[in-house]
Amino acid sequence: MKLTDIDIERIRADTPGISQSCHLLASGSALMPKQVVDAVVDYTHLEAAMGGYEAESEQAEKLNAIYHQVAGLIGGKPNEVAILENATVAWCQAFYSLSLKQGDRVLTCEAEYAANYVAFLQRQKRDGIVIDIVPSDEFGSIDLDALTEMIDDRVKLIAITWVPTNGGLVNPAQKVGDIAKNNGIPYLLDACQAVGQMPINVSSIGCDFLTATGRKFLRGPRGTGFLYIREERLGENEPVMIDHFAAPWTARDSYTLRTDARCFESWENSYALRAGLNAAIQYAVDIGLDAIQDRAWSLAAYLREQLSSIPGVQTRDIGTVKCAIVSFIIEGHEPSAVVKALRQKDIVIGASEPSSTRLDSERRGLSVVLRAAPHYYNTFEEIDRLLSALNHISR
Repeated sequence: MKLTDIDIERIRADTPGISQSCHLLASGSALMPKQVVDAVVDYTHLEAAMGGYEAESEQAEKLNAIYHQVAGLIGGKPNEVAILENATVAWCQAFYSLSLKQGDRVLTCEAEYAANYVAFLQRQKRDGIVIDIVPSDEFGSIDLDALTEMIDDRVKLIAITWVPTNGGLVNPAQKVGDIAKNNGIPYLLDACQAVGQMPINVSSIGCDFLTATGRKFLRGPRGTGFLYIREERLGENEPVMIDHFAAPWTARDSYTLRTDARCFESWENSYALRAGLNAAIQYAVDIGLDAIQDRAWSLAAYLREQLSSIPGVQTRDIGTVKCAIVSFIIEGHEPSAVVKALRQKDIVIGASEPSSTRLDSERRGLSVVLRAAPHYYNTFEEIDRLLSALNHISR
């Protein structure tokens, strides 16, 4: 795809936040298009006008279309999708449903996200599982040879983060999937930072579980996320928590668990946010994920290249494939102060604490890093505006 394949003027006209700031933090919470905002607000007005139950009944077909939307986005099937409050809830629903016991090994990567790792630690303390960290290769990606060598009959799960929160690394998710499949090991993939900035096909990746959020590169509302479970895995393990939606009470002393991924949902949820997520996915699909990746990654590559010319600035991205997240430091300047100074100029970037990716941060000796994440609605002029401000700060 070429950058000209995106109608940037229309997209920016669809994005109200463009007029408020130079927003370069899609890795935190991207700017929503007005179509998403309208979907949430319109549904909320409908609930106010006719009542929550009545609005749900009237909009049932549109609301249930979300399962087809998510399935189309990631190359899965509607029955393999559960809609949840966020990526962490989705990840935990999958992880805690697995029957891991004393001595079972979980293989993870050095770029693993904090929320996932503390769940490993809890089950290590509670269930006696063993957490084994696959080392990184010379470029910073998960070492595939080491992963293969670490596998034995006690390995019951491979769980990695595809794109970490603290930089542009893109782990080789599909190659990890090949290894997991060849050894018959369940594979849980955290795609929180990946969904919405690149094409995804769960069949090609070979993951058994995939989790994501709506608020980041997908440009959906906060409070939305989803869980994918491969059809063959459905029914293997019960969710750690169920209600009468996930498992209808079919007799006085029994219930019947749903046979689709929605057994991981509960009866009550925000239908307004679901409508917004539906609109966000449709918006991304209409543009095309290939075109989105091409533009977002090109903007990030330009930023990385130009940062190297600013005195005192050092980029911190690793990996042979780099995405639309750019991490860097400015020598002698506290990241929090830099973020604040930029906000005063209506330029939005963020910072990533070592505790969010502790294994990687400790391995590389990282302190807090600055984090910028341009998306396809941004322009090269906005990147230049950030670079000019950083150049001024670094002096």
